[in-house]
Amino acid sequence: MIRILIAEDMHLIRGALVALLSLEEGMEVVAELERGDEVVEAALRTRPDVAILDIDLPGLDGLTAAQRLHERLPECRTLVLTGLSQPGHLLRALKVHVRGFIVKDAPAQALADGVRRVAAGQRVIDPELISAALETGSSPLTPREADVLRAAESGIPTEEIAALLSLSSATVRNYLSNAISKVGGRNRIDTIRIARNAGWL
Repeated sequence: MIRILIAEDMHLIRGALVALLSLEEGMEVVAELERGDEVVEAALRTRPDVAILDIDLPGLDGLTAAQRLHERLPECRTLVLTGLSQPGHLLRALKVHVRGFIVKDAPAQALADGVRRVAAGQRVIDPELISAALETGSSPLTPREADVLRAAESGIPTEEIAALLSLSSATVRNYLSNAISKVGGRNRIDTIRIARNAGWL
């Protein structure tokens, strides 16, 4: 019996996943969550073989949750299910020991097959996504440049970003300028869009 934990913040999707996998022979959903910061505690309590995590979870994103889960319960293999097929997310997922990466518009049977293969120790990744990830490459941004872009995303002025991140305004301007140059954006808004689409933020 493959024991499964599901973390998905959209109730309808989570319910559909639970129903779908409960119909599969040899599978049992032992935990269903809506927050990323609940994953490790629930996994330690229920001991799943496979954790299916959405990337965009409240409390803690799915990839950070996957990394912490691998550190605390390495025998539990993680499969990321996402509506976001950004190549940068795939590269980051591989770095944090995610074994499977399936987009939400994949056929329903692909998920059950993916769970079985991940539980058996195999990798399950959409080949087109691998090609896109190799084309896009890993993020050219430093962690601090990414922090500044995330803060800038809300539209706040440079001075507020500086206060928020405990930096000087000049340093924030330097980080923004470097990020724009590295990503090839026309301005900060264009740079944020490009970095988001690539999965670098």
